[in-house]
Amino acid sequence: MGISVVWRGAFGSAELSALHASAFGGPGAARDWWAQVNAHSLGWVTGRDGAELVGFVNVAWDGGEHAFVLDTMVAAAYRRGGAGARLVALAAEHARTTGCRWLHVDFEPHLTKFYVEACGFTPTPAGLISLLALP
Repeated sequence: MGISVVWRGAFGSAELSALHASAFGGPGAARDWWAQVNAHSLGWVTGRDGAELVGFVNVAWDGGEHAFVLDTMVAAAYRRGGAGARLVALAAEHARTTGCRWLHVDFEPHLTKFYVEACGFTPTPAGLISLLALP
């Protein structure tokens, strides 16, 4: 099962919503993903096996030197074979060529091996506030 990865590849919002629900659990919210990434992202990477969307990573940015990996998703049948690392590598390559100097990612502890070992991120201290927990 080989996939082709494409910077700013075309996708449909329904197929990305289905991949998001599969990757993160739950039914997922229907949204206009295409409008969202075009309005707010530096770019994104799609992964396809033929016509089927099997991977995606969004790259947000601050308009300057910092880019941020968000919503890395790979269909279950394609996990643990390097597909996710290929998506992130292409995202990093394009973030660099657009002038970004830093690529950030936040992740839960169970994803440390993927992001640090497979993708080459360096762990750093960071902070987080849950905005849902604010009074």
